[in-house]
Amino acid sequence: MRTTIAALVITAAMALAAPARAEPPERVVSIGGAVTEILYAVGEADRIAAVDTTSIFPREALAQKPNVGYMRALSAEGVLSLGPDLILMEDGAGPPEAVALIDAAGVPVTHVPSGHTITELLQKVRVVSLAVGRGAEGEAIARRMEDELGGLERDLGRVGARKRVLFILSLADGRARAAGQETGADAVIRLAGAENVFADAKGYQTLSPEAAAALQPDVILMLDRAGPGGGDPLAIPALKATPAGQTGAVIRMDAGYLLGFGPRLPAALRDLASRLYPDAGLEAAAVAR
Repeated sequence: MRTTIAALVITAAMALAAPARAEPPERVVSIGGAVTEILYAVGEADRIAAVDTTSIFPREALAQKPNVGYMRALSAEGVLSLGPDLILMEDGAGPPEAVALIDAAGVPVTHVPSGHTITELLQKVRVVSLAVGRGAEGEAIARRMEDELGGLERDLGRVGARKRVLFILSLADGRARAAGQETGADAVIRLAGAENVFADAKGYQTLSPEAAAALQPDVILMLDRAGPGGGDPLAIPALKATPAGQTGAVIRMDAGYLLGFGPRLPAALRDLASRLYPDAGLEAAAVAR
């Protein structure tokens, strides 16, 4: 599963377009959980001046660094008041007015590509690492991820019938908010060798119990969370009657691990695949979560 020539050209072009630096930045504001995870992975934790609330891995990021708030509800003044000499901002940050003010402030800003394809994932690692002068380390991580993803793809070739998966983001009043196409959940289901039963829809949508049950999933996939939205789907009779309900096939995984789309994604995909296909000889990955 090697990066395409087009992806390499895009990454190289982005690197050439970035402002030239005589010295690596000393105060980096990291906006986006995957951006923060990459900075830690390439050994740049000490240069991080602040993170956003999606930076939940590693745990010390939010525990030890100033917090600029949720990446989609930024305050330009709050970000700039930290005196950064580089702002790394994942695409999708907002609101647009705040992003425009940050871009116009004269501080170097690198907009980091997001997206849910393997090409975009590897590009993200390379862009972040190049921005902080750690291109070699980032390239090593990207190649390791590529190898791991290729190994999983080969191992999934041993799997016969693919499982039909329903991803439920949350439950409220017996109604499931499920993931359709163009979501991170849809991407991880496909990359783990399964079929998203709600792929005819786009985005996240709320379904009645009957509509969710009509999809007839073999497996229900949810985030490992407590409190509102994290209830038991099999307590809903219509879902209990599905193939997933009859076998008790409910998989729960950590949100940042499964949907973070950072360096741990290959491990998360292997873990998910090993739980979807327990008889296929897929060993779960050993990685910090």
